[in-house]
Amino acid sequence: MKNTGLIVAVELDAVTRRYGEPEKKTVCGGFEVSVYRIGDRFLHVLNCGAGELSAAAGTQVLISCFGAELIVNFGVVGGLTPEMALARTCIVKGVVHYDFDPGAFTGTPVGQYAGFDSPVMPASPEYVQKALEICPELKPVVCASADKFVEDKNKKAELHAKFGADICEMEAAGIVLTCHRNNVPCLLIKTVSDGLEGGFEEFSREIGRASDLCLRTVEEIIAGL
Repeated sequence: MKNTGLIVAVELDAVTRRYGEPEKKTVCGGFEVSVYRIGDRFLHVLNCGAGELSAAAGTQVLISCFGAELIVNFGVVGGLTPEMALARTCIVKGVVHYDFDPGAFTGTPVGQYAGFDSPVMPASPEYVQKALEICPELKPVVCASADKFVEDKNKKAELHAKFGADICEMEAAGIVLTCHRNNVPCLLIKTVSDGLEGGFEEFSREIGRASDLCLRTVEEIIAGL
């Protein structure tokens, strides 16, 4: 893909540390987008901020305003199992918006959107497979996503038990749903910043290191596509 959209929530400093100043900056739909040229590829970087609504809107801007042929999201997440320890980097194979609950209106389970067979919305399987061929050390995971920062270990355990999720964060559902509706593939690469027993303090301590590690993996995958 020659025109890639990179959407980040709170990890923009990692991009600046890695690539420096962009060729240019532009504004569309209320978002500032930084444009980098990396080899024969244009990388449009949008800092959406935290939350599903901002992530969905930012993803649409990258597709509609900049013609992104692939949306890549990287960032730090909470681990929901003992296996998902600090700095474990993974690739999202599916995401559940666990706060989406239309109840009796649709009669569908919590998290299940119209047009999907289950609450877990798949990421782009073809690109997940390609990424695993490039970086076979990545762990394929299900991501629990909603507008909540989860630090309580009991809530983390509950999300794993109810949805089979391995990680949790606050943007993936908006990104994946928007990409599905635009028929644009997406890749979500995540690194754990706070484990099952960790919380905000651990997140704050590890975010820089985890973000840098995650972006290096993203760069390797994009170069290999």
